[in-house]
Amino acid sequence: MKFESILYEVEDSILTITLNRPEILNAFSGSMFNDLMQAFDDADADDDVHAIIVTGAGRGFCAGQDLSAGEKTWEGHEEKLEETEMGDGGGELSRRLYRSLKPIIVAFNGPAVGVGLTFTLAAGVRIAAEGAKMGFVFAARGIVPEGCSSWFLPRLVGISKALEWCYSARVFMAEEALAAGLIRSVHPKDELLPAARALANEFVQGSSKVSNTVLRHMMWRMLGAPDPINAHWVDTAGINALATSPDAKEGINAFLEKRDANFPGKVSTDLPEFFPWWEEPKFSDGKIG
Repeated sequence: MKFESILYEVEDSILTITLNRPEILNAFSGSMFNDLMQAFDDADADDDVHAIIVTGAGRGFCAGQDLSAGEKTWEGHEEKLEETEMGDGGGELSRRLYRSLKPIIVAFNGPAVGVGLTFTLAAGVRIAAEGAKMGFVFAARGIVPEGCSSWFLPRLVGISKALEWCYSARVFMAEEALAAGLIRSVHPKDELLPAARALANEFVQGSSKVSNTVLRHMMWRMLGAPDPINAHWVDTAGINALATSPDAKEGINAFLEKRDANFPGKVSTDLPEFFPWWEEPKFSDGKIG
Protein backbone atom coordinates (compact mmCIF):
# COMPACT_ATOMS: atom_id res chain seq x y z
CA MET A 1 0.00 0.00 0.00
CA LYS A 2 1.19 3.52 -0.78
CA PHE A 3 1.08 5.91 2.16
CA GLU A 4 0.66 9.69 1.91
CA SER A 5 2.14 10.91 5.19
CA ILE A 6 4.48 8.17 6.41
CA LEU A 7 7.28 5.95 5.17
CA TYR A 8 7.02 2.20 5.78
CA GLU A 9 10.23 0.18 5.57
CA VAL A 10 10.96 -3.37 6.76
CA GLU A 11 14.56 -4.52 7.15
CA ASP A 12 15.89 -7.46 9.17
CA SER A 13 12.44 -8.09 10.68
CA ILE A 14 12.24 -4.50 11.97
CA LEU A 15 9.59 -2.14 10.60
CA THR A 16 10.52 1.54 10.67
CA ILE A 17 7.54 3.90 10.38
CA THR A 18 8.67 7.46 9.64
CA LEU A 19 6.26 10.38 9.98
CA ASN A 20 6.87 12.16 6.71
CA ARG A 21 5.68 15.77 6.60
CA PRO A 22 9.07 17.31 7.39
CA GLU A 23 8.26 20.72 5.95
CA ILE A 24 5.82 21.31 8.86
CA LEU A 25 7.61 19.22 11.53
CA ASN A 26 5.40 16.22 10.71
CA ALA A 27 2.27 17.92 12.02
CA PHE A 28 -0.55 15.45 12.60
CA SER A 29 -3.28 15.31 9.97
CA GLY A 30 -6.17 13.13 8.88
CA SER A 31 -4.03 11.42 6.27
CA MET A 32 -1.32 10.70 8.85
CA PHE A 33 -3.93 9.20 11.17
CA ASN A 34 -5.24 6.94 8.40
CA ASP A 35 -1.74 5.95 7.34
CA LEU A 36 -0.67 5.05 10.86
CA MET A 37 -3.80 3.03 11.57
CA GLN A 38 -3.25 1.07 8.36
CA ALA A 39 0.48 0.66 9.04
CA PHE A 40 -0.14 -0.96 12.41
CA ASP A 41 -2.80 -3.22 10.87
CA ASP A 42 -0.29 -4.25 8.20
CA ALA A 43 2.43 -4.85 10.77
CA ASP A 44 0.23 -7.07 12.93
CA ALA A 45 -0.63 -9.20 9.90
CA ASP A 46 2.98 -9.53 8.69
CA ASP A 47 4.97 -12.37 10.28
CA ASP A 48 8.15 -10.84 8.85
CA VAL A 49 7.70 -7.86 11.21
CA HIS A 50 8.94 -8.68 14.69
CA ALA A 51 9.42 -5.16 16.10
CA ILE A 52 8.43 -1.62 15.15
CA ILE A 53 10.29 1.69 15.36
CA VAL A 54 8.39 4.98 14.97
CA THR A 55 10.37 8.13 14.21
CA GLY A 56 10.10 11.37 12.24
CA ALA A 57 11.61 12.76 9.06
CA GLY A 58 13.67 15.94 9.18
CA ARG A 59 14.31 17.89 12.35
CA GLY A 60 11.07 17.11 14.19
CA PHE A 61 9.16 14.09 15.40
CA CYS A 62 5.65 15.57 15.39
CA ALA A 63 4.61 19.15 16.11
CA GLY A 64 1.13 18.04 17.18
CA GLN A 65 -2.14 18.74 15.42
CA ASP A 66 -1.87 20.60 12.12
CA LEU A 67 -3.30 24.03 13.03
CA SER A 68 -3.07 25.52 9.56
CA ALA A 69 -6.85 26.10 9.60
CA GLY A 70 -6.38 28.46 12.53
CA GLU A 71 -9.31 29.00 14.87
CA LYS A 72 -11.46 26.84 12.58
CA THR A 73 -9.33 23.77 13.30
CA TRP A 74 -11.96 22.16 15.52
CA GLU A 75 -15.09 23.39 13.73
CA GLY A 76 -17.33 20.50 12.77
CA HIS A 77 -15.25 18.13 14.88
CA GLU A 78 -18.15 17.01 17.08
CA GLU A 79 -20.41 16.37 14.09
CA LYS A 80 -17.67 14.40 12.39
CA LEU A 81 -17.24 12.19 15.47
CA GLU A 82 -20.99 11.55 15.60
CA GLU A 83 -21.06 10.64 11.91
CA THR A 84 -18.15 8.20 12.15
CA GLU A 85 -18.93 6.90 15.67
CA MET A 86 -15.25 7.41 16.50
CA GLY A 87 -13.58 9.14 19.39
CA ASP A 88 -10.84 11.70 18.92
CA GLY A 89 -8.20 10.66 16.43
CA GLY A 90 -5.38 10.73 18.96
CA GLY A 91 -7.29 8.37 21.23
CA GLU A 92 -8.11 6.03 18.38
CA LEU A 93 -4.43 5.93 17.42
CA SER A 94 -3.23 5.43 21.00
CA ARG A 95 -5.64 2.54 21.42
CA ARG A 96 -4.41 1.06 18.14
CA LEU A 97 -0.83 1.08 19.42
CA TYR A 98 -2.10 -0.40 22.69
CA ARG A 99 -3.65 -3.30 20.74
CA SER A 100 -0.47 -3.91 18.74
CA LEU A 101 0.82 -7.47 18.59
CA LYS A 102 4.42 -6.35 18.09
CA PRO A 103 6.88 -4.49 20.37
CA ILE A 104 6.97 -0.74 19.61
CA ILE A 105 9.90 1.64 20.11
CA VAL A 106 9.46 5.38 19.58
CA ALA A 107 12.58 7.35 18.63
CA PHE A 108 11.99 11.09 19.17
CA ASN A 109 14.37 12.69 16.70
CA GLY A 110 13.12 16.20 17.53
CA PRO A 111 10.17 18.14 18.94
CA ALA A 112 7.12 16.14 20.02
CA VAL A 113 4.13 18.02 21.40
CA GLY A 114 0.38 17.53 21.73
CA VAL A 115 -0.90 14.49 19.87
CA GLY A 116 2.66 14.02 18.62
CA LEU A 117 3.51 13.02 22.16
CA THR A 118 0.30 11.48 23.51
CA PHE A 119 -0.09 8.78 20.88
CA THR A 120 3.38 7.44 21.72
CA LEU A 121 2.48 6.72 25.35
CA ALA A 122 1.09 3.31 24.35
CA ALA A 123 4.45 2.22 22.94
CA GLY A 124 6.64 -0.10 24.97
CA VAL A 125 9.80 2.01 24.92
CA ARG A 126 10.60 5.62 24.06
CA ILE A 127 14.06 7.07 23.42
CA ALA A 128 15.02 10.58 22.33
CA ALA A 129 17.72 12.68 20.72
CA GLU A 130 19.61 15.11 22.91
CA GLY A 131 17.77 18.39 23.22
CA ALA A 132 14.48 17.09 21.82
CA LYS A 133 11.60 19.24 23.10
CA MET A 134 8.33 17.80 24.38
CA GLY A 135 5.12 19.16 25.76
CA PHE A 136 1.56 18.40 26.77
CA VAL A 137 0.45 21.84 25.61
CA PHE A 138 -3.33 21.37 25.54
CA ALA A 139 -4.26 23.79 28.33
CA ALA A 140 -2.35 26.52 26.48
CA ARG A 141 -4.68 25.93 23.51
CA GLY A 142 -7.84 25.96 25.61
CA ILE A 143 -8.47 22.22 25.30
CA VAL A 144 -7.62 19.10 27.33
CA PRO A 145 -5.13 16.28 26.80
CA GLU A 146 -6.34 13.57 24.41
CA GLY A 147 -4.87 10.37 23.08
CA CYS A 148 -6.02 8.50 26.21
CA SER A 149 -3.14 10.29 27.96
CA SER A 150 -5.12 10.71 31.18
CA TRP A 151 -4.86 6.91 31.46
CA PHE A 152 -1.34 6.36 30.13
CA LEU A 153 0.66 9.34 31.42
CA PRO A 154 0.09 8.96 35.20
CA ARG A 155 0.95 5.28 34.90
CA LEU A 156 4.26 6.16 33.25
CA VAL A 157 5.42 9.12 35.34
CA GLY A 158 3.05 9.34 38.34
CA ILE A 159 0.09 11.63 38.89
CA SER A 160 2.10 14.57 40.26
CA LYS A 161 4.45 14.89 37.29
CA ALA A 162 1.61 14.25 34.84
CA LEU A 163 -0.45 17.07 36.32
CA GLU A 164 2.54 19.42 36.53
CA TRP A 165 3.29 19.00 32.84
CA CYS A 166 -0.38 19.35 31.83
CA TYR A 167 -1.25 22.23 34.19
CA SER A 168 1.71 24.32 33.03
CA ALA A 169 1.48 23.28 29.36
CA ARG A 170 5.18 24.05 29.22
CA VAL A 171 7.65 22.57 26.79
CA PHE A 172 10.37 20.52 28.47
CA MET A 173 13.55 18.85 27.27
CA ALA A 174 14.25 15.17 26.69
CA GLU A 175 16.56 15.19 29.67
CA GLU A 176 13.64 16.06 31.98
CA ALA A 177 11.54 13.36 30.35
CA LEU A 178 14.35 10.90 31.06
CA ALA A 179 14.52 11.88 34.72
CA ALA A 180 10.75 11.39 35.05
CA GLY A 181 10.79 7.98 33.37
CA LEU A 182 8.86 9.01 30.26
CA ILE A 183 11.74 7.95 28.05
CA ARG A 184 14.37 5.24 28.46
CA SER A 185 17.49 7.01 27.19
CA VAL A 186 18.86 10.10 25.43
CA HIS A 187 21.29 9.87 22.50
CA PRO A 188 23.24 12.16 20.18
CA LYS A 189 20.98 12.70 17.19
CA ASP A 190 23.14 10.73 14.77
CA GLU A 191 23.13 7.79 17.18
CA LEU A 192 19.38 7.75 17.83
CA LEU A 193 18.20 5.37 15.11
CA PRO A 194 21.16 3.01 15.54
CA ALA A 195 20.27 2.85 19.24
CA ALA A 196 16.63 2.16 18.39
CA ARG A 197 17.61 -0.59 15.96
CA ALA A 198 20.00 -2.14 18.46
CA LEU A 199 17.21 -2.28 21.02
CA ALA A 200 14.76 -3.67 18.46
CA ASN A 201 17.29 -6.35 17.57
CA GLU A 202 17.33 -7.43 21.21
CA PHE A 203 13.58 -8.02 20.89
CA VAL A 204 13.97 -9.81 17.53
CA GLN A 205 16.94 -12.03 18.31
CA GLY A 206 16.51 -14.84 20.80
CA SER A 207 12.93 -14.13 21.89
CA SER A 208 9.77 -15.95 20.92
CA LYS A 209 7.55 -13.59 18.97
CA VAL A 210 4.46 -15.36 20.31
CA SER A 211 5.75 -14.92 23.86
CA ASN A 212 6.42 -11.23 23.25
CA THR A 213 2.89 -10.66 21.96
CA VAL A 214 1.26 -12.36 24.93
CA LEU A 215 3.50 -10.82 27.59
CA ARG A 216 3.05 -7.34 26.09
CA HIS A 217 -0.66 -7.54 26.75
CA MET A 218 -0.19 -9.21 30.11
CA MET A 219 1.88 -6.25 31.28
CA TRP A 220 -0.36 -3.49 29.92
CA ARG A 221 -3.68 -5.02 30.89
CA MET A 222 -2.61 -5.91 34.40
CA LEU A 223 -2.01 -2.21 35.13
CA GLY A 224 -5.73 -1.87 35.82
CA ALA A 225 -6.22 -5.19 37.59
CA PRO A 226 -7.63 -4.91 41.13
CA ASP A 227 -5.58 -7.72 42.68
CA PRO A 228 -2.47 -9.85 41.96
CA ILE A 229 -4.78 -12.84 41.58
CA ASN A 230 -5.82 -11.44 38.19
CA ALA A 231 -2.21 -11.65 37.04
CA HIS A 232 -1.92 -15.13 38.58
CA TRP A 233 -4.88 -16.36 36.50
CA VAL A 234 -3.40 -14.99 33.30
CA ASP A 235 0.10 -16.28 34.14
CA THR A 236 -1.34 -19.73 34.72
CA ALA A 237 -3.29 -19.71 31.47
CA GLY A 238 -0.19 -18.55 29.60
CA ILE A 239 2.13 -21.16 31.06
CA ASN A 240 -0.40 -23.93 30.51
CA ALA A 241 -0.93 -22.88 26.90
CA LEU A 242 2.68 -22.27 25.88
CA ALA A 243 4.77 -24.68 27.98
CA THR A 244 4.42 -27.54 25.49
CA SER A 245 4.44 -25.38 22.36
CA PRO A 246 7.08 -25.74 19.63
CA ASP A 247 8.56 -22.42 20.77
CA ALA A 248 8.98 -23.70 24.34
CA LYS A 249 10.62 -26.91 23.11
CA GLU A 250 12.97 -24.90 20.89
CA GLY A 251 13.82 -22.54 23.74
CA ILE A 252 14.76 -25.43 26.04
CA ASN A 253 16.76 -27.29 23.40
CA ALA A 254 18.65 -24.13 22.41
CA PHE A 255 19.55 -23.52 26.05
CA LEU A 256 20.75 -27.11 26.59
CA GLU A 257 22.66 -27.14 23.32
CA LYS A 258 24.18 -23.69 24.00
CA ARG A 259 23.03 -22.20 20.69
CA ASP A 260 20.78 -19.39 19.52
CA ALA A 261 17.12 -20.30 19.40
CA ASN A 262 15.20 -20.31 16.14
CA PHE A 263 11.60 -20.03 17.26
CA PRO A 264 9.08 -21.38 14.71
CA GLY A 265 5.96 -19.77 16.18
CA LYS A 266 4.06 -17.17 14.16
CA VAL A 267 1.91 -14.44 15.67
CA SER A 268 -0.60 -14.82 12.85
CA THR A 269 -1.34 -18.49 13.58
CA ASP A 270 0.14 -19.60 16.90
CA LEU A 271 -1.21 -17.34 19.61
CA PRO A 272 -2.76 -19.42 22.43
CA GLU A 273 -6.49 -20.09 22.39
CA PHE A 274 -7.13 -17.94 25.48
CA PHE A 275 -5.74 -14.84 23.70
CA PRO A 276 -7.30 -12.24 23.73
CA TRP A 277 -8.65 -13.23 27.12
CA TRP A 278 -10.09 -9.77 27.88
CA GLU A 279 -12.61 -10.14 25.05
CA GLU A 280 -13.90 -13.58 25.99
CA PRO A 281 -17.31 -13.73 27.74
CA LYS A 282 -16.32 -17.03 29.38
CA PHE A 283 -13.69 -15.15 31.38
CA SER A 284 -16.06 -12.42 32.58
CA ASP A 285 -16.68 -14.31 35.83
CA GLY A 286 -13.16 -13.43 36.97
CA LYS A 287 -11.42 -16.71 36.07
CA ILE A 288 -8.96 -14.66 34.01
CA GLY A 289 -8.51 -10.94 34.69
